[in-house]
Formats: sequence, C-alpha cells, structure tokens
Amino acid sequence: MLGSMLEEFQRMNKRQFFYQVLSFGMIVSSALMIWKGLMVVTGSESPIVVVLSGSMEPAFHRGDLLFLTNPTDEPIRVGEIVVFKIDGRDIPIVHRVLKVHEKENGTTKFLTKGDNNRVDDRGLYAPGQLWLTPKDVVGRAKGFLPYVGMVTIMMNEYPKLKYAVLACLGLYVLIHRE
Repeated sequence: MLGSMLEEFQRMNKRQFFYQVLSFGMIVSSALMIWKGLMVVTGSESPIVVVLSGSMEPAFHRGDLLFLTNPTDEPIRVGEIVVFKIDGRDIPIVHRVLKVHEKENGTTKFLTKGDNNRVDDRGLYAPGQLWLTPKDVVGRAKGFLPYVGMVTIMMNEYPKLKYAVLACLGLYVLIHRE
C-alpha cells in the first residue's frame, strides 16, 4: 500500500503537487482566519475549549466542546461557568463561580469550584492567591456540543493516533483525487 502511494506521488507532475500544497495552505489559512474572527467577535483569546476532566459533571462531561464569550462590560455573577487561567499553568480550567466580592472601588474578586468537586478551587490557584479577578478569565460558557472534543483528547493522550489520522487523510486524498 505504501509502495503504491509513493508511485502515485512520483507520477504527480510539479503543477499537481503545487496545487495540492496550495490547497492545503488555503485550508490552514482559512481555519486561522475563522479562529481570529471568533476571537474578535467573542472577545475571548480562546473562543472554543474542550472540557478535559469530569470536575464539572453533570453540567459538562469530559470531551464536551464549549463556546465562550468574554464580555468585559458585564459583571461576573455567582453560578456562571467561567474558563480561567492560573499563572504557571498552561491549560485553562472550566468551573462555576461560587462567590463574588465587589468592592466600592469597583474591583471584583471571585471564587470558583467544579460542580463535581468537594472543595473550592483555592488549592488550584497560584501560591498565595485566594481569589480570581476578571483578568484571569479567558471566557464564559455560552453553549456546548457534547463529546465533540473527545477527538482532541484522544490525539493528546495517544500521540501516535495523530500520525494514523494524518496517514488516513493522505491516503483518502490520493485515492479520491481527480
């Protein structure tokens, strides 16, 4: 099978090869433009995230795809589901706002907790941090698609699966090419 794929590749002339590369580049650039457009429309640095753990069950399950907005003019409310980043951690966390403290000077601090967790998130925050502020928020959950993000989770947990998927896509393109 690999030998026939290589033969097919060798039979491609330069124009066909250039066309394939250009098509791939257009797909990648279109995806990036859509992502950047979503960032502008939603006000969130990450308008779509995947739930990575079961800490928000039963509201959200591992693998659910969340759609986020980040309206800076709306105050954060108790019960709202926020996605936030902690200093020193790369992966954002999806949890519900448990308490909100608004001071007279206009500053807001809040505490979060996963629906399926026994205690609040202070143990997850950066050392010495007891509350989150609006600058920690990546976005607020506005909608979701159940389990659609499982593909992302599987590819991260099983890196060899990425190569298998790419190989299958490559075979599909070669077989179904005009």
